[in-house]
Amino acid sequence: MIHSPFGAAMDTNLNINEQLLPNEGKFDDAFFKQFELRHREQPLQLTEDIKKNYQFPTFYADASCSIAIFHCDYQAAKDMMPDPRMEPVKMTKGRSLVIFSCYEYRNVMNVAPYNEIAMTIPVMSDGGMNVPVLTMLLGDKLKKFGYYVFHMPVTSLENRIRGRKIWGLPKDVETINVDHANGYSTVTSSVNDEKPYIELNIPMQGDAQDFNVKSNLYSVLEGERLTSSTAFSGSFNLTKNMGTILKKSATSDSATLKLGSGPMADKLKALKIESTAFQFRHSDSINACFDLAHTKA
Repeated sequence: MIHSPFGAAMDTNLNINEQLLPNEGKFDDAFFKQFELRHREQPLQLTEDIKKNYQFPTFYADASCSIAIFHCDYQAAKDMMPDPRMEPVKMTKGRSLVIFSCYEYRNVMNVAPYNEIAMTIPVMSDGGMNVPVLTMLLGDKLKKFGYYVFHMPVTSLENRIRGRKIWGLPKDVETINVDHANGYSTVTSSVNDEKPYIELNIPMQGDAQDFNVKSNLYSVLEGERLTSSTAFSGSFNLTKNMGTILKKSATSDSATLKLGSGPMADKLKALKIESTAFQFRHSDSINACFDLAHTKA
């Protein structure tokens, strides 16, 4: 186990058990009944000696979720695209969006708990309609809309291997601390016990809104673009800053987003992320699932 000296202690799980975790009883909510569990064609080889035959979609029960959405530079976001047929959603004033979705996965089907930060850019693919602001508002109602994952730190070696081998997701094992206190979800991530390269302070209060959403997640595995389905259900507290659509803010650090040093911090800084967030979302408990890829392009 690796312990971070910064903030609250958080274990990074480098152990891979030979057996699947027997926790099927955690997933009896009606949300999960709509999905039919199945296996991949072949078990996943995790190490030289260990392979596992997971069920899919992967179920997540009672996860905390804190999300921060920021405007960023459109061209910088486009430069990160792995496929020219993918285009960041357009916002006003030459901007796009970057989203940080922070999870405490307390119960994962047959897998030990772990923390994760999904760093994504919402995109349109294959010539889909990309009208400033409108495309993002319609979002998951559009067939060619989805989210491109450009970085996905996790606290679990097993999930790093799963993510990379099954979906081509850019998962790395990092120390992710999540602290809920004083009305904020404070999330940090660091590499090799160094000082955190990112700190997010996401308000947990806001206007309540129920979500029941299914989305596309885009990734690249062995040169092929994959489209996978993700779904979640839960009640969120929302804080919206609609004024940011009309007015840009500085790209310096703020109380909400602080970037440190290192390769990943440099990559984030290159996006020219604005200091005032477009939207915050927080839920103490959601149910979710993530399926195998259903299309290749």
